Amino acid sequence: MTALKRISALCCALLLLFSAAAAEETVIEPVRTVPDYVRWLLEVAGEEVGYREGDHGWSKYGDWAGDPYCQWCAEFLCWCVDQVDQRHGTHLLNRIFPRYSGQNTGRAWFIRAGRFAVRKGEVDGWGYEWLKGHDTFIRTGDYVPQPGDYVFFTWTSGVDTDHVALVEYCSLTPDGKTRIHVIEGNNPAGVARNEYSLYDTQILGYGTVHDLVDITMRYGNSGEKVRQLQESLAYLGYLESRFITGDFGNATAAAVRAFQAAHGLKTNSIANLETQRRIQEEADLKRDRDPATWTVVDEED
Repeated sequence: MTALKRISALCCALLLLFSAAAAEETVIEPVRTVPDYVRWLLEVAGEEVGYREGDHGWSKYGDWAGDPYCQWCAEFLCWCVDQVDQRHGTHLLNRIFPRYSGQNTGRAWFIRAGRFAVRKGEVDGWGYEWLKGHDTFIRTGDYVPQPGDYVFFTWTSGVDTDHVALVEYCSLTPDGKTRIHVIEGNNPAGVARNEYSLYDTQILGYGTVHDLVDITMRYGNSGEKVRQLQESLAYLGYLESRFITGDFGNATAAAVRAFQAAHGLKTNSIANLETQRRIQEEADLKRDRDPATWTVVDEED
């Protein structure tokens, strides 16, 4: 099947899917444009619906990952991403989406990448999160997952990941309830479409395609959000550029504390919502006043 035919088939399948859902439910439009690579990923995953594992739990996804008899929900998603890379020449695996097998490895990867949205409460080892542009912490239902997001589940209502699924779309039922429609592997022995309530207590959170959430940071954290914080602190003169490493160590803690002291904030070295918002305001103000950031437009006579 050519790339054009695959894309056409995907569009037809999504149209039929959305039309069926629309009879009783309203499809929720994504807040951002769905990238081509997400459409390709959903196409690949959709082609696998109906696959059944073999004897003793053998699956081609586990075999591809190096463990043919593993519980293969994560391996299924990784395999799908690899198929997109092979078909379209992209480089998504371990850049946009993780390659992993371990219980909490995928969720940890998205946290480090700065693209994890918790369902509610704190992110273990970090702190509370908030949607960009909002001034309150995330509560259940605040984040509506987007096509291509990963949904991480726990079956024991604990903090460990037991399952992962791929979001196709979300819908709104006639009685106003939001449903998450997914494709998932190892359900319980095959690839299938499924749906969950946005308020399902077994959902831990989402590995997101887009950067839509910010997070509290403290000593010991590492990742993209830490690097962004360090860049802002360095720009404001509170941190030497050599400490822009993505690792929240002593130098970063001291810089956060110094900024807090200079702006009348609680000096605890924790980059919470209030501290990060003030850092962003000061950085924006400095850029507005910095001639080096001005854009010169030549006017024609």
